[in-house]
Parts: sequence; C-alpha cells; structure tokens
Amino acid sequence: MSEKTPITLKINGRDHKIAVEPRRTLADAIREDCGQTGTHIGCEHGVCGACTVIVNGEPVRSCLMFAAQADGKAIRTVEGLAKGNELHPMQRAFMDHHGLQCGFCTPGFLMLAVGVLEREPQISDDDLLDVLSSNLCRCTGYQNIIKAVRAAAAEMRGAS
Repeated sequence: MSEKTPITLKINGRDHKIAVEPRRTLADAIREDCGQTGTHIGCEHGVCGACTVIVNGEPVRSCLMFAAQADGKAIRTVEGLAKGNELHPMQRAFMDHHGLQCGFCTPGFLMLAVGVLEREPQISDDDLLDVLSSNLCRCTGYQNIIKAVRAAAAEMRGAS
C-alpha cells in the first residue's frame, strides 16, 4: 500500500485536512474524504464533464486531477454556488429554463458555465456554445441547458 500524503483541500472556503494516496483523484477525495457529493463522477476519463469543479478560478475535470495537486488551492463545488438560501443566478436559470432533466450532468454544467463566465463575462455566444459542448448530457437536454446558461450569463453580466 502506498504512503499517504497529508493535504488540505480548501473546498468552498472550508479546509478539509485529509491524507491521500498519491494517485487518489480530486473527484474521489472531494466526494469520499470531504463528503461533498454534489460533484458527480461519470466516465472517469475527463470526457463527460460531470465532475467539473473550479480550482483557483479555472474549471477542471476533477477525475483527471490528483488530490495532491489541489493541495492548498481554492476549490469550488456545486455546494458552494448558493449563498445560504439564495441560489446562484446559474442555478436559478437552470430551474427557470428547465435545464435539468435527470440532473446527473447538472453540477458539471453549472460549474463549467460559472467558471467560464466569471473569467470571461463577455464571451461570445459561439464560444460559449463551444465550451458547453465539452460536457455531455445523456438526456439530450442541451437546448434548455443552453437557454439557461444564456439567461444566467445575461444576469451575471448585469450584476457585475
């Protein structure tokens, strides 16, 4: 068995001091060691995007990152989007525009869209569609996801 390395995952502003094997993925550490199960694991190959979280302001496929690589970095998961009972504009838009069907892909889409729009609020519609196409929805809910992200993008631009 491999030696475990002590690390601190800073998830949604809270420190989680854990010990992980060097090959433990960030997705597994977030879910199993830190109890943040909103981050979903789909393909485990970085293809589907269900495990997307924001690390130091960048959307990241957490199944492709080792937990040790995230030591001390700011990590945001879907649990950190809402402020108390107030949903993030992206969460509200997904509800208002029926952007969720089974809901499995939703956390990944939320984190990808929020991460991109926070970095690049004036992203063009074509570029936004290109970014969103990197995540998969097995329910073929793309039209409503796109409507939701566009609506949230407009609201987020107005708020900044």
